[in-house]
Amino acid sequence: MVWVFLAVITLLGAGLLIFMYRQANQENISEQTLAFPEFPESFGDIRIFFISDIHRRKIQPDFIKRIKNIDLVIIGGDLTEKNVPFEQVAENIMQLKKLGLVFFVWGNNDYEVEHHELDSLLLQHGVKILDNKSYLFESEIGDKMELLGVDDMVHERDLLQVALEEASADSFKILVCHEPDIVEKFTEQEGISLVLSGHTHGGQIRILGFGPHERGRITHLPHTTILVSNGFGTSLIPLRLGAPPETHILTITTRQR
Repeated sequence: MVWVFLAVITLLGAGLLIFMYRQANQENISEQTLAFPEFPESFGDIRIFFISDIHRRKIQPDFIKRIKNIDLVIIGGDLTEKNVPFEQVAENIMQLKKLGLVFFVWGNNDYEVEHHELDSLLLQHGVKILDNKSYLFESEIGDKMELLGVDDMVHERDLLQVALEEASADSFKILVCHEPDIVEKFTEQEGISLVLSGHTHGGQIRILGFGPHERGRITHLPHTTILVSNGFGTSLIPLRLGAPPETHILTITTRQR
């Protein structure tokens, strides 16, 4: 009887590991519309593809083919990590470039590699690096939207004030930071309408609904709205449970005042 019990436990354990591995390799796309009264109508609707925490995963061409009509692509940090070949990173970038103009902010794991080489690779492929910088878009009638990005908070390289100094006071602002804690560093006064982040992996492995971090979601705070993504890849082990990987198509639009 003991051997039967052990065999059953072994089979259940193996089945759970297979399930966790398969969940970790899902290619989920979450589509959401976010309406802001301050978003300029002259831009129409802006569609953003947001992907964070790629780590060791390969972005497949068939996955990219599922994504349509994108205006901006944003990589929310942890594009890579230690021991990932730069050839694989370059291929992932080239896949994302098929969708549109690509922006990038640094994550903590990106600094595990030779970051000067990664910086050169990004520039070589025309990726816009938002390391405490802002990028301005203007509509035909002169309305402004700005994409702000800060460097990694774990390494204390984030200088939000520097990015804000580049920005216009009257623009619609989207802030990208790998770590969601950036929301604690500004108030309503800065006029940041949306924050995009990752880093937490949604807890990655959640037991009975509990994990080291909350699952990714959109939260409306008094001074901003923040999307925290579960991310696309995994950290330490290629397994997930209760926090499936996700990427995002965000349609930014206006709402009647």
